[in-house]
Amino acid sequence: MKMYILVKRDLPDKFVPVITAHASLACFRKFEHNPDMQTWINGIFKKVVCVVNDHEFENAKKEADHLILTESALDNREVCIAFSPREEYAKMFRFLKMWAPQGA
Repeated sequence: MKMYILVKRDLPDKFVPVITAHASLACFRKFEHNPDMQTWINGIFKKVVCVVNDHEFENAKKEADHLILTESALDNREVCIAFSPREEYAKMFRFLKMWAPQGA
């Protein structure tokens, strides 16, 4: 069981750790009574952080049980989408790239 957190590709690296920390906490708070969330939080709570382009971000919004985060330091634009943990994700998630600092 995993929580996926998708961040937009064009974010400055210095924002990503804080944004993803906020995303995991906000996702837990929003879905804390969901049975899958309870299973996840009481077990090994894996998180996967992926980088996406605008098209992938928009497609991800069509998936259930998510929340979108904005960043005030970036003119309140949408920067991240987090998904309540689950066993199975849509096929598109298998093709997303893991986030890594640019140049790493």
